[in-house]
Amino acid sequence: MENLSRHRARHSAPASDRWRHGASFRKGMDGLAGHVMTELELDPFTGAVFIFRSKRADKLKMILWDGTGMVLIHKRIEGRGFVWPGVRNGTVQLSRTQFEALFEGLDWRRIAAARQHRPVAV
Repeated sequence: MENLSRHRARHSAPASDRWRHGASFRKGMDGLAGHVMTELELDPFTGAVFIFRSKRADKLKMILWDGTGMVLIHKRIEGRGFVWPGVRNGTVQLSRTQFEALFEGLDWRRIAAARQHRPVAV
């Protein structure tokens, strides 16, 4: 998992909403990669992380190309489900922080960058 964490840090995470593009949550990595190519017209072999959620938003699948093969991650979260961002034009771009909050089951909308202050004196 350490390698995946480093990989996630380098890429934003395009996401696909299954209702808008009809990606069946029953698909495996090859079916999801095919969906990315045909329906989203994106390349699943760029190293970006593509996220798909279940209808109830309690499960997600992620696919990514790590340079040596396709990786499929399937996560089920207990409780209220994942807080999913609104989808416009079929995809969503998440920052690294938003992606990690989504994966941990946190409300990513409450994640904000720390305010940066200039030093008063040097």
